Amino acid sequence: MSDPASASPQTYAAIDLGSNSFHMVVGRQDGDRLVLVDRLRDPVRLGEGLLPDKTLDPHVAKRALACLERFGQRLRDLPPEAVRAVGTNTMRQIADDGAFLRAAELALGHPIEIISGDEEARLIYLGVAHGLAAGNEHRLVIDIGGGSTELILGRGMEPGRRDSLYMGCVSMSQLMFSDGRITDDAMNSALLRAALEIRPVRHFYQAGNWESVVGSSGTIRSIRAVVKANGWSSEGITAESLRKLRKKLLKAGHIDKVQLDGLSEDRRPVFAGGVAVLSALFERLGIDRLRVSDMALREGLLYEMMGYVRHQDICQRTVDSLGTRFGIDRAQAQRVQATARSLLEQVARPWGLDITECGRMLAWACQLHEIGLSISHAGFHKHGAYILANADLPGFSRQQQAVLAALVRNHRRKFSESAFRNLPEHLIEPTRRLCVLLRLAVLMHRGRSSDSKPMLSLEVSGHKIRVSFPEGWLDRHPLTRAELEREADYLARADFKLRF
Repeated sequence: MSDPASASPQTYAAIDLGSNSFHMVVGRQDGDRLVLVDRLRDPVRLGEGLLPDKTLDPHVAKRALACLERFGQRLRDLPPEAVRAVGTNTMRQIADDGAFLRAAELALGHPIEIISGDEEARLIYLGVAHGLAAGNEHRLVIDIGGGSTELILGRGMEPGRRDSLYMGCVSMSQLMFSDGRITDDAMNSALLRAALEIRPVRHFYQAGNWESVVGSSGTIRSIRAVVKANGWSSEGITAESLRKLRKKLLKAGHIDKVQLDGLSEDRRPVFAGGVAVLSALFERLGIDRLRVSDMALREGLLYEMMGYVRHQDICQRTVDSLGTRFGIDRAQAQRVQATARSLLEQVARPWGLDITECGRMLAWACQLHEIGLSISHAGFHKHGAYILANADLPGFSRQQQAVLAALVRNHRRKFSESAFRNLPEHLIEPTRRLCVLLRLAVLMHRGRSSDSKPMLSLEVSGHKIRVSFPEGWLDRHPLTRAELEREADYLARADFKLRF
C-alpha cells in the first residue's frame, strides 16, 4: 500500500508466486523504457502440495520457503517501495489462518499480496500489452497458470472483460494424468473438463469478438518451444501444430516416454495438462493461431510500479466507479474524509500509522462507507462490508479488500471483532485504530450538514483516546454529546477508552 512513484527508484523487482513456478524479475527504468536485468524462476509446484483440507504439504512448504529465501537475498539492496510480490491461485486457496503467508513474507523479507483472479488478469494484460508492438486492435489474451487460466479481452492498453477459470497445467495434470499415463480416454476427459470450465464464458471470448490472440505464461511458451523445435509451426502456435503435439503425446503413452525437442525436464510433469487446456481453448473459442508474449503478470507489476500506470490511480478509479454505481453521496463522503484525514495526521506518530499507506485506505473507506445504503438503511454498514469483501476491485489485493471491508463494517454501531478475522496479524491493530478515526469522523457529520465543524484535537496513548472541543461547543450541541457518550460505550467493548 506504499507509494512507489514518490520515491522514484530506478530498479524494481516483481515476484509472482504461481501454482507451478515462483518467478522474480528485476527491471531498470531507462527513461520511458523498461530494461529487464535479471530473471529468477523456481518450479516450486505449490499447487501439488495443496491437500484436500486446503492446507499445504510440509515438504512443499519447505521447498517454497527455501526459494523465497533465495529471492530475498537478491532483493536485499532494494528499498521496500521498489518491490512488489503477489500470490495467485494456490495462495488464494491455502487455509491455515495465514501461517504459510507469514512464513513466506518472513523468508522473502517483503509483504506478499494475495490477488484475485480478476486482478491477476488485469496485471497480465498490462504486461502483455506493453510487450506488443503498438496497435489498437481488439485482442484476446490467454494465460495458463498452474491452477487457473485467465482470459482477457482488451484493446490497446486497456483491458476489458476478464475471467479466471479454475483449470491450469498443474491442476489438470493432477486430475487427468496423475499416474503419468497419456491415453485417449484421459486426454478426451481432460478436453471435456476444460470445455465445461470454458462453457459459461464462451460467448464472450469466441471468434468474432477479437482480431488477434496472444498467449503468455510458461505453459504457452513451453508449447511454442516444442512446436517450433519440431517444425510444426514457425511462428506462434497453430491449431494444426497442437493436433500434431497431442498425437505425439498419445503415441508416447506416458509422460516419462515423451521425447520432444524443446521440452524442458522441469516442465515435463505438467505438460500434458497444459496441452489439454490450450487445446480446449483453441477448439471452443475458434482459435486458429496464437502469438506468444514473453511478458505477463510480473512484467505488468513492473510497469505499474514504474508509473506507466499508477497503482493508486487504478484503485481510485475503482472507488469512483463504485461510488457512481451505488449512488453514494459524494459531498457527505468528502466531509467525512476531510475530518478523518485531520484526525489521522494528529495520531499517526503515537499510533504508529503510516500516513501515506493508512491515509489512502482511510480515504477510500470514507468515500465508500455508505455504499450499503443502496441495499437497505437497516444494517447498511454490514451490506457495505459484504460488497467490498466479495466484489472484484481492480487494483486492490485480497488483504486491501479485507481492510476496506473491516473499516466499513465498523464505522458505526457495535464494534465487530469478527470483521478482522481475514486480516494478516500485522494489519489487525492498525486497522482497528483506523476504524476509531473513521467512526469519530462519521459521528461528527451525522447531521449531513454543510456547516463547518470545529477542529477536533485528538490525543492518544495506546487504547486511550481523548477528544477536545472548543470551549462551550458541546454545551451548545447536546446531541453530539449524547452520541459521543454512546460511542464511548461502543468503543469500551472493543477495549478503547474514549474521553471528551
